[in-house]
Amino acid sequence: MSDFNQPLGGNTMPRFAGPATMMRLPTQETAEGLDAAFIGIPMDIGTSNRPGTRLGPRQIRDESRMLRPYNMATRAAPFESLQVADIGDVPINTFHLPKSVDIITAFYNDVLKHNCIPLTLGGEHTLTLPILRAMAKKHGPVGLIHIDAHADVNEHMFGEPIAHGTPFRRAQEEGLLAHGKVVQIGLRGTGYAAEDFDWCRDQGFRVVPAEECWYRSLAPLMQEVREQMGDIPVYISFDIDGLDPSVAPGTGTVEMGGLTSAQGLEIVRGATGLNIVGCDLVEVSPPYDPSGNTALMGATLLYEMLCVLPGVKRSD
Repeated sequence: MSDFNQPLGGNTMPRFAGPATMMRLPTQETAEGLDAAFIGIPMDIGTSNRPGTRLGPRQIRDESRMLRPYNMATRAAPFESLQVADIGDVPINTFHLPKSVDIITAFYNDVLKHNCIPLTLGGEHTLTLPILRAMAKKHGPVGLIHIDAHADVNEHMFGEPIAHGTPFRRAQEEGLLAHGKVVQIGLRGTGYAAEDFDWCRDQGFRVVPAEECWYRSLAPLMQEVREQMGDIPVYISFDIDGLDPSVAPGTGTVEMGGLTSAQGLEIVRGATGLNIVGCDLVEVSPPYDPSGNTALMGATLLYEMLCVLPGVKRSD
């Protein structure tokens, strides 16, 4: 019998039954005693186009019932290495975005107090800013691997400084990101001006547009990213619209020409060996994909993030 929490297996309980938690893991109210925790932030009040991401965490958990505990490709055995549980959702104020931002930071301050690595089920991308505030409070400025169709560095949206298109400008301004340690992968689509992406480059971010990813493996890129990050604390933020809408249509702001699902896996698996202190998977909007495939993509990527956390063992 393992000393670690185990996902409920499909041969013990049918996959369409059992608890509606991430991978049908046990739950607890806090992060106490955990090495890693799955956390939902059911929020869409910062979105600018199609809503629905408040329903993302619930469907990601539902689709995660298809996942098994052992990673056949990488030989990672996270549930033989770490104590993991689903600690539920952050109780945001769905009528007040600034209050929700503060609620999220306070929640993650408590999670990090227990030296637990949070894996976040989004929810829209506004949520990454308050998480990064908590991360910087504990670790100092962090490195960032950001996968997205959009840079999310708007100065304002409708005059508001905080929304799902502004988190990384605010994070940079607030000193939450380590200098020269930010990589943005998959950016694409139309814009209002060249500075939409050039602002990032001016800050020292490495910008890898989607077009540079077409027709190639991203394993060499991730080798360079590992060298760039070194041993500093690193946060991974994966917007599901970084993937092409042919494989992830269930999101609010779709852009054609995105990453393949295999490239998404290459990016996350390529973070193996980094000092990862937190991850999120955001912008899953279930109403726009009745098949559930977008949520399954999100659940799988979150599992892969778990597999690359420090301390995860791999079988020989």
